Amino acid sequence: MTMTQRVLPDHPLLNVRQFRPTEDQYAWTFGGVEPVHSVKPGEILELYTEDCFAGRIRGVEDLPGKSIEFPFINPQTGPFFVEGAEVGDTLAIHLIDVSPARDWAVSTTVSLFGSLSSTRVTASLQEPLPERTWIYRVLEEEQEVLFQALDSDFQMRFPLQPFHGTIGVAPAAFEARNVLVPDAFGGNMDSPEVRAGATLYLGVNVKGALFSLGDGHYTMGEGETCGAAVEGAMNTVLSVEVVKGVFCEWPRLETDEALMVAGSCRPLEDAFRISHAQLVRWISDSLGLSLMDSYQLVSQAARSRIANVVDPNYTIVAKVPKRFLPADVTWMEGAHERLRRLGAEYMRAVGRTPVWAPG
Repeated sequence: MTMTQRVLPDHPLLNVRQFRPTEDQYAWTFGGVEPVHSVKPGEILELYTEDCFAGRIRGVEDLPGKSIEFPFINPQTGPFFVEGAEVGDTLAIHLIDVSPARDWAVSTTVSLFGSLSSTRVTASLQEPLPERTWIYRVLEEEQEVLFQALDSDFQMRFPLQPFHGTIGVAPAAFEARNVLVPDAFGGNMDSPEVRAGATLYLGVNVKGALFSLGDGHYTMGEGETCGAAVEGAMNTVLSVEVVKGVFCEWPRLETDEALMVAGSCRPLEDAFRISHAQLVRWISDSLGLSLMDSYQLVSQAARSRIANVVDPNYTIVAKVPKRFLPADVTWMEGAHERLRRLGAEYMRAVGRTPVWAPG
């Protein structure tokens, strides 16, 4: 499918473009893929992403081993070539809205995958855990998803908290990385912080950045313990900006409430070290604090989240609430504030309230 222009009659200055990929347009790696379209900073993109199973698991009888084929897992919408993005810049991606595209979602266990199972790299002599599939109903009015046990009548509701498990740019050094991998380029970080209202900063490694996204999650426990969230197709609205001459070595996140850095590595301790070291340096550089004073500040202020302990690299998100930081500081040259205002204007134009609006 080609990208189409959407005209908002009462807001003609908003440049809104829509894209829903056909099956042959999905990307299965970060890097090594030609862009599907070129976009300009400040344009608003309305995008559709398929779930991590490419829509092939639709009932409890559909098991991963029979329904999906590696490496065709985690289809990405994109990549998009961002005009003006050069190597050494940073791409700011602001998620304006992230909403379920279906009234159901799916979770599974997968053979030799998950944090409480034998895997190919944590080998044991036990038989693999059985593959099972759970279908969740989306209760739109209640903003919840409904868990139904397979082996009893037990039910439980979880809050609907949509986010993207996977979003990234092309890696450096001509690499093409599988979309299941999180690393310095972003990728499959599986962080609930990548939600509406957040701005993700990714260092640009190739001309045009070549960003893509997918792996919509309707809700997920931290760590993604069994290897799957409540996986679903997503309708996502976003906009981008290029921060010239500033390069983020690892993914940074900014919301109205916090600053964050995602570190991805194995073992988990190194992911923790990466994320916190990067956050210490970001705050030190921005506030003019000595490295040691910033180290002490982050040590007391950090509220860090485990994103995943199942992917080829594990991910920790180091997070410092802005209430512990000076209010008059401009982070990343103000990209989050500008994109936030653009997003709020779009949401008003389509008659919706931003999820991050006060109250």
